[in-house]
Amino acid sequence: MADDSDLEKTEPASPRRLEQAREEGQVPQSRELSAFLVLIAGSGALWATGSWLAQRIAGLVGQGLSLDRSAAFDAAAPTTALAAMAWGALASIGPLLLILVVAALAGPFMLGGLNFSSKALTPDWTRLDPLKGLGRMFSINSISELVKAVFKSLLIGVVVVRVILNEKEQLFALIDQPLEVGLHAVGQVILFSAMSIVASMLLIVAADVPFQLWQYQRKLRMSKEEVRREMKELEGDPQLKARIRSQQREIARRRMMAAVPKAQVVVTNPTHFAVALAYDEKMPAPRVVAKGRGLIAQRIREIAKESGVPLLEAPPLARALYAHTELDDIIPSALYRAVAEVMAYVYQLNAYLAQGGRSPQAPVELPVPAELDPGVA
Repeated sequence: MADDSDLEKTEPASPRRLEQAREEGQVPQSRELSAFLVLIAGSGALWATGSWLAQRIAGLVGQGLSLDRSAAFDAAAPTTALAAMAWGALASIGPLLLILVVAALAGPFMLGGLNFSSKALTPDWTRLDPLKGLGRMFSINSISELVKAVFKSLLIGVVVVRVILNEKEQLFALIDQPLEVGLHAVGQVILFSAMSIVASMLLIVAADVPFQLWQYQRKLRMSKEEVRREMKELEGDPQLKARIRSQQREIARRRMMAAVPKAQVVVTNPTHFAVALAYDEKMPAPRVVAKGRGLIAQRIREIAKESGVPLLEAPPLARALYAHTELDDIIPSALYRAVAEVMAYVYQLNAYLAQGGRSPQAPVELPVPAELDPGVA
């Protein structure tokens, strides 16, 4: 089946679709937000530590250009000095690099949260397809990136020109200033320009972040058929579930019928209901091992007759047991007295069949509470 076209994908992404996208490394991203955070973090760090960093670098440069006479005759001195300068440079710019790394990671985290996916590292050879490459070149994403690039260039250009025009007199005045004063002033102008550019990028970020979130949701939209397929996968095929339920009922019915020969008595309606009761000394009370109505009740009676299990016609008790018990349930306490009379009759009947003597009388009008008998209006 061919993939659904974008026109057919009208449904929002389901939670499962979003979770699968995250597992594949697909999360909303904004390059403009990441660039903005890196620039503002770097500019802020330079603004706060610029003087200290300049002094450290000047010290390292002076240390590198100085030459001790004793070191000139030591072959290991250059290596030692170079190592010391390298560690000094790393210690100087290390905090700045750490701030930039944290800022670079903060952008994706703000939009997509913490997410690591090994699938994102798997090579995707379909990206080498020239036709798909042309499609990406003229996609809405490429057009939006082009518009952003043009707008960003114009915006940065305007900001830079404005800064230069505002600082024009100060820059021309640096001709008569000492080198140290001039470098400091130029550094301040550059830092002010960087902060102005970063502030202007807020406009781009404010437009790009909502657009990237909208595009991410649009990319993961689903067609109605995909939604139906997902629901079927989550909940299961209705036909398959029906077959499983049918098989489960059949297995339970077979297990129930296999328990009928082990019962002590089957209480009947006589034709509509049949409930098989079993009891031994380990049980607190008789237990329902089989029950049914209609054809199932008929089959229970047939198995009971074939197995020599006594059948007792007691419609109120049969209806009450069928309505208020499940398989393997102990009988309700309200029916203890009625079932006790039934079990006493069964024991007497078994003794009569084994030893002879006087035939027991089947109990009639068993004490079944009216509220337990569904047949009572």
